[in-house]
Amino acid sequence: MNIFQELKARNLLAQCTNPEAVEQLLTGGAPVKFYIGFDPTADSLHVGHFVQAVVMSHMQRAGHIPIALFGGGTALVGDPSNKTEMRRMLTREEVDGNIANFRQQMSAMVDFSEGKAIMVNNADWLLGLNYIEFLREIGVHFSVNRMLAAECYKARLATGLSFFEMNYMIMQSYDFLHLSRNYGCQMQLGGDDQWSNMIGGVELNRRADGREVYAMTSSLLLTSEGKKMGKTEKGAVWLNPARTSPYEFYQYWRNVADADVINSMKMLTFLPLDEIAAYETLKGSALNEIKAKLAFEVTRQIHGQQEAEKAQTAAKALFGGAQNSGSIPAVTLADEDFIDGAIDIVTALAKAGLVKSRGEARRLVDQGGVFVDDAKADTIAFVIRREQLPVLLKKGKKGFCRLEG
Repeated sequence: MNIFQELKARNLLAQCTNPEAVEQLLTGGAPVKFYIGFDPTADSLHVGHFVQAVVMSHMQRAGHIPIALFGGGTALVGDPSNKTEMRRMLTREEVDGNIANFRQQMSAMVDFSEGKAIMVNNADWLLGLNYIEFLREIGVHFSVNRMLAAECYKARLATGLSFFEMNYMIMQSYDFLHLSRNYGCQMQLGGDDQWSNMIGGVELNRRADGREVYAMTSSLLLTSEGKKMGKTEKGAVWLNPARTSPYEFYQYWRNVADADVINSMKMLTFLPLDEIAAYETLKGSALNEIKAKLAFEVTRQIHGQQEAEKAQTAAKALFGGAQNSGSIPAVTLADEDFIDGAIDIVTALAKAGLVKSRGEARRLVDQGGVFVDDAKADTIAFVIRREQLPVLLKKGKKGFCRLEG
């Protein structure tokens, strides 16, 4: 199975310009330079970025050369795709700090040793552009009518689209032109929600330089219900262990719905497809071992073998009733958290970060979904005494935190 067929079989290929030519290009024996863009709008990559890193790694294993483009310039504008209003404008300092984190995280997933892959920052060429020259050389190739018909802009017309944001597609398209001219880049890859922007780059290369280049999108990681994966009650599932601990990361994948296990395994791991196919007939409790395998593999890819083993051990200890694993999320309570040597269950849930509000905490207790060790907290009057610590605070089947004092 060639790399084009492999990506397709793993549900990592959604759309492609000229599929026959792309398959021939990728299987012709010569290494192909391709790029994927990552806008540093946060201080960590998240699960959506992880899908692209996996695609990048598959391509690299097939002998091709990835270019990881960090949007030090484009992030100062912000992609309007899938947004109902303009993004918060970031400072140069924020963007540079985010890129430093992205570089470190990306290096753990893709081999950037000499000649294997390239990192670039589009601030290096975008920030020095002369506005009039840019309009004359690049802007002349873009039709406003066609831009407004693109999905990334069309959805925003009802709520308002600024001229500032309209520049994003032109800037991203110019990235592809610059990489083609200066690095010999022949393909842009990205998530399927970037299709409109990517087509802009393909057409710009053809109009400006008469060069044939290609775009290929990967499917978004969705649940069987069509919702984006990688979200929790706390927000995004981040790759930075300071924002989502290796244990929480492991638990997220350990607790995916039965209907989503196989697709997640295809898209996010490098396990052989015939091995994954053998799991497709499993149902119910038989899938638990496969979920644990998925969780271990994905955690290992992000956080390394040691952290994956610690998370796995912590999960087993937790569900086996033990509380001595240092990998379980923990919160140390301060003196002021106690009144007369005790903390009420509502406050404890809030301090543990297991709820968004005290109201949510009270509802959980009323519904019987909160346990302290093996004791149900059946009333909001329930308290945890300081001398009981450490205890394991449980919210439903998926929320855990060890309270220490």
